[in-house]
Formats: sequence, structure tokens, C-alpha cells
Amino acid sequence: MRIVVTGRHGQVAQALYERAAGTNAEIVLLSRPEIDLTRQSDIETALSAVKPDAVVNAAAYTAVDQAESEPDLAYAINAEGAGAVARAAAKLGVPMVQLSTDYVFDGTAEQPYRETDPTNPLSVYGASKLAGERAVAKATPDHAVLRTSWVYSPFGKNFVRTMLALARQRDEVRVVWDQVGSPTSALDIADGVLGVVRNLLAEPTRSDLRGIFHMTADGTATWAAFAEAIFAASRAAGGPSAKVIPIPTTEYPTPAKRPTNSRLDSSALAAAHGIRLPHWRQSLQPCIERLLAQDAN
Repeated sequence: MRIVVTGRHGQVAQALYERAAGTNAEIVLLSRPEIDLTRQSDIETALSAVKPDAVVNAAAYTAVDQAESEPDLAYAINAEGAGAVARAAAKLGVPMVQLSTDYVFDGTAEQPYRETDPTNPLSVYGASKLAGERAVAKATPDHAVLRTSWVYSPFGKNFVRTMLALARQRDEVRVVWDQVGSPTSALDIADGVLGVVRNLLAEPTRSDLRGIFHMTADGTATWAAFAEAIFAASRAAGGPSAKVIPIPTTEYPTPAKRPTNSRLDSSALAAAHGIRLPHWRQSLQPCIERLLAQDAN
């Protein structure tokens, strides 16, 4: 099966390319200049040229704080662009997977969020991603929206890489303790996405395989606890570490508000698709070891 993935340089796109190696899945990564989500008129042409069996829209405007000052660009990519990709997939008659985020919720719930819980994004980024979900659903019924959170990987910029860099510069790192979520490996997300795509292709008439699903790693942590786990894993691999000083969100103000509770209930994905991601701690150590090896080289 040939899968077109938008956003060549993103964490999930890179992870999909790696995870598909040696399988029956051929990943075709498209990014600018081949495809530009702000230029909707070119999207169908770019996708048609590849003749995909499925489309995964992993491209997004992900600069959460910067989006507050660039809402038009965030919406152009995350909302209108996603809708254009979905319309192109519909014309090609292929299923589409849209990656989304925990930021569609306001984080005030006391329990993990289910797909049926009310959305209420606190930021431009979250609102633009929610608009993208709706644009995809409007454009094609043959879709699966996968909401994930706190993505880390050996690729690109992410919290794990940032913590390792800080540990090389200082002995103590101040990290927020009052936000909780599920750190999720992009490599595990890639495995999940490939499973969802296979299911969509195998059973094109099953409505319960389509719609919105939450897909995060098992287990939860605060940002401070996640940082402590990163440093512990780094120490175990001979890498840098630092002492974590837990601080409240009020001591680390940002232009965009973050949900206090980013926990997502992924049981619907397990029930429909038979997919469960491993515990985040299980996937952290190999990620740390790869990042340390990259830095050594």
C-alpha cells in the first residue's frame, strides 16, 4: 500500500518513514515545494500524481505560542489546508488520517478526556486544529482523526531534546508540575497510524473504524515528572542530567494557555481498531539512547 504523508520534516512523518521500512507500506513524504497547505489549489494535483492508497495529513502549524500572533497562518495550514487535503483524498477515493491534538480541550476535566467530551480550546493552535478536524469530517466520511499529545522522538524539536540540551548547560532545570498528560513517542504513533490505515483499507464500509479517536501512550506524568524520567534515562545511558525544580504554571507564563489536564482516554481506539500504544516509559529509554548517539556523532 502506498501512503502519502504530508509534512516531510515533522516528527510523525519521519517516524512513519522509519517504521514502514521492511513492511508492505510505501511511505511517500510530501512537503513544500511539492505540496503547500496554504496553496489549496495545488494539493489535489500533488496527491493525484503519487496515486496513493491512503493519505496521512501530518503537516501542521505547531508553533503554539507564535500562533497567537499569526492566527491567519495557523488557520490556513491547520484548518483550511487540512480540509483541502481531505477533499483531495475524497476525490481520489482513498481514506485519510488526520493528526490532531489534546489542545482541543480546555483541561478542566478531572478525568481523561473521551472523544465525546465537549471541546473548548484555549489557544489559537488548539482552535485551528479543531477547525481542521471539522473541515476533514465535512470533506470526507472516509477519515480517522487521531488526537495525540506530548509528542517526543529522536527527530526534530521536542521536550526530550530540549531537556537534554538544558542539562548540558546547567545543574538545575525549572519545570512545570501542575500540567498532566501522556508523553507519547512519535514512533509509537507511527505504528498506530499504520495500523489504522490498514484497517481503513481492509474494511472500507465499517463506520466504527472512522471518526475521531484518541491515541496516546499508556501512563501519565506531569512535565516535571517527565523531565525527571528523561534525566534518569540519560544518566543510565551515560548522558547529561540535572535536578528538576518543580514550579507552577503561573511561574512560567506563555502567550498561549495550555490545558492543565491533557490526559486522553484511548479505549475507543483499542475497541474499534485493536490498537494500544505502549507505556511512555517503555519507549523513552531507546529514544534517549538514540539522541545521545546522535549528539556523540
